[in-house]
Amino acid sequence: MFPMFVHLYLEIIYKDRQNLARTFLKKFGPTQEDYYQEDINRLKTINSKEDMLKNEVIKDFRTSDFVVKMSRDSNQKLKDFLMENKLTLLSNIINQSLYIEVVSGYPRQKSQIAQTAGALTGEVRNNANKAKVLFGIPKELDISTMLDIENDSEEDDDKRPKKKKLKKDSGSAAKRKKVSNNPNAPPADRVPFPEMKESDITSREGAVKEMLDRTHLKSPSICFFTVFRASKGLTCATLSEDSTRLCLAYEDCSVQIRSISRKKLRPVKSAADLASVNKEAEDVMERIMDDKAATDTRKFIGHSGPVYAVSINPEGTFLLSASEDGTIRLWSLHTFTCIVCFKGHSYPVWDVKFSPRGYYFVSGSHDRTARLWTTDSIQPLRVFVGHLSDVDCVQFHPNCNYIATGSSDRSCRLWDIPTGKCVRLFTGHKATVNCLTFSIDGRYMISGGFDKFIFIWDLRSGTVVNHLNGHFGAIYSVVLNRDGNILASGGEDYSIRLWNLKKIISKHEEMVNIEINEDKPKSEPENYLIDSYMTKQTPVCAVHFTRQNLLIGVGAFKSDD
Repeated sequence: MFPMFVHLYLEIIYKDRQNLARTFLKKFGPTQEDYYQEDINRLKTINSKEDMLKNEVIKDFRTSDFVVKMSRDSNQKLKDFLMENKLTLLSNIINQSLYIEVVSGYPRQKSQIAQTAGALTGEVRNNANKAKVLFGIPKELDISTMLDIENDSEEDDDKRPKKKKLKKDSGSAAKRKKVSNNPNAPPADRVPFPEMKESDITSREGAVKEMLDRTHLKSPSICFFTVFRASKGLTCATLSEDSTRLCLAYEDCSVQIRSISRKKLRPVKSAADLASVNKEAEDVMERIMDDKAATDTRKFIGHSGPVYAVSINPEGTFLLSASEDGTIRLWSLHTFTCIVCFKGHSYPVWDVKFSPRGYYFVSGSHDRTARLWTTDSIQPLRVFVGHLSDVDCVQFHPNCNYIATGSSDRSCRLWDIPTGKCVRLFTGHKATVNCLTFSIDGRYMISGGFDKFIFIWDLRSGTVVNHLNGHFGAIYSVVLNRDGNILASGGEDYSIRLWNLKKIISKHEEMVNIEINEDKPKSEPENYLIDSYMTKQTPVCAVHFTRQNLLIGVGAFKSDD
């Protein structure tokens, strides 16, 4: 057992018997599971009491209970074995450092144990995921809004042409009532947001109209952007929600934004020119833009360390960048200047994400915390503490009430924004968790990591639905199409893979309905692979679906030299 191995090694080090510790590590280290070998390599750097005190992960490991689940019969056999052989030291370690949770039923098979094993804290306690999660989408945020053509019959004498009218509540009255009474959806005001501006409402209406023209093919068309001669080192990439702008970040501390549509990047006119603009005009936002200074690309410089994450707000007006220098910068995409520099993390910031409605954003850092911010305050609103290692990726839930985090401690957590509490803990990844996304209805969370696995989690029950194995390298990005039935993943192995998420969820719901034991091994993941698409020699660092369900991939060409 891995926790026993670690505690025994640390006990030997604590007694200043370094030679015995090295012999112990060399003899029993290779017998541990493959996914623990990286941790065992780190143990080699612990050679004294001082090293133990300086290492934060070791300190947390020693003070946290490692959770081990076993059946009643297995637990009794373990106790009998320890008593018969008078293994007092092992008994003390188990009592002091392990939390053995006895579960009903037959002993689990090795494949069943491996499905949820791998985290630094062991498995998840049964009571850890009992809190109710309001995963539903409020009616106000439901993107299924539809357009309906109606006659303006109220004015009989006015012979105006028919107009397209946006219906805020899609479907029949019965359907609207059903959506508003969804018991799994939180109240619309549970997390306060500023009142939407008229320009934001117009932008949302345009998005809905554009989505009506989306395709519904089994396999989408793919457009791939390859960055050549990236000597500065491409670290990450993202696209705007309307898929018109591509943002790239580099190791040389710079951020670059490019227009990938016919519209160029236009700055706001100078103060002298703005004085002559009619502020009351309906198209005032167009009038204040300087067409003469429009370009295809803009560069942002301000960080003093490599930039590891970028995010564009839904309206396409702001850009966030997170850096090794421990800061997050907010840039205006109207003036192309830095507006605010957010300081709060004490170590490099690995990821940052805007909420689906803007205003709020979340960051994850090497300091093992995630922090919630707003664009109008320089202080964080919440600090989420619980991971034992770096918080490598963050993501907002579609209803903006929860934040998901993935960590180097090989676990994922779901945090409730109003209370700041961790309401879900997921274990199963065997390496760092790199990327996160949610299903359209908010019930399922998808994670990808360095272990080459994609996990699908059920937020309602707090259990794993399935894990997909097909990539041959780390997974850098996962995303769902606008219909929510196709999952795309991109990674280090130069490939984009498409998965049938609809089939996976249907199979899961079928198993739940007929009350099949959820610990039973799931179907082979190969059955859910739709297709694979290889690049020539380009790792895929980002994948994105447009409103028309065109899949866009981004990566930097990897030269042989």
